[in-house]
Amino acid sequence: MTLVSDPVESGLVANLARPGGNTTGFSFMHPELSRKRLELLKEIIPKIARVAVLSNPSNPNTPPLLRETKAAARALKLELQVVEVRDSTQLDSAFSAMIRDRGDALVVMPDLVFLDQRRRIVDLAAQNRLPAMYPWREPVDAGGLMAYGANGPDILRRAAVYVDRIVKGTKPSDLPVEQPTKFELVINLKTAKALGLTIPPSILARADSVVE
Repeated sequence: MTLVSDPVESGLVANLARPGGNTTGFSFMHPELSRKRLELLKEIIPKIARVAVLSNPSNPNTPPLLRETKAAARALKLELQVVEVRDSTQLDSAFSAMIRDRGDALVVMPDLVFLDQRRRIVDLAAQNRLPAMYPWREPVDAGGLMAYGANGPDILRRAAVYVDRIVKGTKPSDLPVEQPTKFELVINLKTAKALGLTIPPSILARADSVVE
């Protein structure tokens, strides 16, 4: 496995150090990164008060992600508006709800539906002038504002080593579930300008990649 937020809570493994069973791999640590994503949005837009959260309730990773995001919002004194989308047909109505309830910004939860529909989500966010935070860099390359998360290519390279070891006879239960070691902050300055936002130098200095 390579795209699991919390493999223990999802029931895929007993624990990270000794997964047991026939499953091992890598965790994306999305729940633990939820606070950082909100903190970055708050740094860029200090006056935000209400943040929309695009989530897929059908995704088993969603409950721990929402729990951590809500805890982070309480600590930052932000109000959350959770907007549920199960498939691409619900995206237009989801953004209408965000605007109707006056969301100041958007956090997109990790989900393959959202990754597949990234260009449409980016376009809807732009049309509605919603600054958006994503869990992967691909939407930022497509015109999204910013992303913070584990470096996907690095995890996939490390996963190849696990595949090689398993093919050569190592039991998955003997391979601990590993967590990311590389994280990336990606910012699209062209999108920031279009939204009338000035990215603080302190954040630009921390960015791993800037799209201009």
